Order: sequence, then structure tokens, then C-alpha cells
Amino acid sequence: MTLGPCATAAFSAKLPASLRVGFDLVQISRIAGSIEQFGNRFTHRLFTQGERDYAHSGEGLYAERLAARFAAKEATIKALRLSEAGIGWREIEVCKLQDGGCAVALHGRTAELAKGMGLDQIALSLSHDGDYAGAFVTALYRSSDPTSLI
Repeated sequence: MTLGPCATAAFSAKLPASLRVGFDLVQISRIAGSIEQFGNRFTHRLFTQGERDYAHSGEGLYAERLAARFAAKEATIKALRLSEAGIGWREIEVCKLQDGGCAVALHGRTAELAKGMGLDQIALSLSHDGDYAGAFVTALYRSSDPTSLI
């Protein structure tokens, strides 16, 4: 079955206004190249100390782990619709959980903006395979009134 543009728009209009998603895909070799070219200037600008420490904890996985975290930051920005807000990269942090999963922690201005938008929960899924790392973020807001969201 194929949905035409009007049917697709009508279907989309029925989705909860309080749910947003973001996805990003990053080429690991590009992150590795930036690390090689710029070193600590690159990693310290984009990643928190905790993210850098975790990335170093597995032999040979540094670029893969940072690429996945960069994808998560981009996906979070998309899910929160903050691409024009001028937030800092380290205000979005990917934390490794004891069960092996990951979570997003928001800091500073990003946390304030998310709280002001009524952000209730944020979920993260990371993956990397070959030369690519991807992240999918789901943001759930308390408000169902789309005019109250940025």
C-alpha cells in the first residue's frame, strides 16, 4: 500500500505532538582524521572528560566510541530542535550505564532550554559497524500542546 502526500500528512498529524526523534550517522574515519589532525583541541572542544575517558577504556575503539557520541550529540540537537540555539557540544553528554546501555545527560544552557520546553524523558540508542556510527534519540515532552514547544 502506498500513501499519497495527503494521506501521509493526515497520518503524521495524529502522532503525539509531545514526541520527537533525532537521528545522525557519522563516518568514523572522519572523526579519526580530525583526532589525528587536531588532537586534544578537537576532542576537548567536543567531548566531556567522562566521554574521553570512556573512549580510551577500550583498546582500538577510541575513534568508534567518539564517533558514536558525536552522532548522539547531533541526534539530540535534532530531537530537541536546538540547531539554531548555539549550545555547546559538551552540554550534551553520553554516559555509559552499568547495564551496558547509554544515556544522554544535559548540562548548562541545554538543560535549561530542555526543561523550559517540558522535556520529560530522553532515550538513546547507539550503534557502529564498519566505518559508520549512528545514534537515534527519542525525546518525550510533558506537554501535548505543540505551541508550547520550540
